[in-house]
Amino acid sequence: MASILLIEDDVTIRTALTRGLRELGNAVSSSSTALDGLRLAVQDRPDLVVLDLGLPDLDGLELLRMLRSVSQVPVIVATARDGDAEMVPVLDAGADDYVVKPFSAAQLNARVKAVLRRTGEDRPDASVKVGGLSVDPRSRVAALDGTPLDLTPREFDVLHYLAARAGEVVSKRELLTEVWQLPYGGADKTVDVHLSWLRRKLGETASEPRYLHTVRGVGVKLVGPA
Repeated sequence: MASILLIEDDVTIRTALTRGLRELGNAVSSSSTALDGLRLAVQDRPDLVVLDLGLPDLDGLELLRMLRSVSQVPVIVATARDGDAEMVPVLDAGADDYVVKPFSAAQLNARVKAVLRRTGEDRPDASVKVGGLSVDPRSRVAALDGTPLDLTPREFDVLHYLAARAGEVVSKRELLTEVWQLPYGGADKTVDVHLSWLRRKLGETASEPRYLHTVRGVGVKLVGPA
C-alpha cells in the first residue's frame, strides 16, 4: 500500500481519483491548494505526491520547486497542459513523471507503482569510472575530472545506467523501460531532453560529443574521450 498525497483543486477530479486510488489499495490524502499541499508533504511524508499545475494560490511548477528544496519525495505531475513548453520546465524542476489529463485512477495507479519501483529499488553499489567521469551510486555523486556535477535525480539515474554499460549502445526504449520504469514505452522526447541536459553539464554537444555519442536510429552510448 502506498501513501499518496493528491494536490488538485478540481473537486470532481480530486474526489474521483481519491476514491479510485483507495479502491486500488492506497492510502490517499488530498489538498486543494499549493501551500496546504506543501505543508502536508513536509508534515506527513507521503510515499508519493500527485501534483496538478493549475492551483488557485500558486502555480504548481513553483510549488514543485519549493517542494524539491526540502524533499526528494517522488512527484507525478498530472495536468491538462501538454507540449514541450510545459513538460520541459516540469522535468527540469525534478518531476519523476508527467501525465496529461484525462486519465483513469487505474492508469495513475500504474504510474505510481512504476515510479515507486524505480525510486525504491536497490541499485548496484559499485562506483563506475569512464575516462575522467566517475559515478558513485552509493553517494549518488557524479564528478567530471574531479569536479562534482549538479545533476537532478533522474539525470543521475540516466548517467549511471549508461556509465555502467560503457561502450554499449542503449536504445531510448531501454532507457524508458529501465530508468523510467515504463515497460510499454513512452515519450522518446523525454529521453532526448535528459540527454541534452546531461551533455550540457558534461560540457559537450550532440554535434561535438566527448562522452555521450548518438548512434543514429539505434540509441546512445557512453564512452571515454579518445
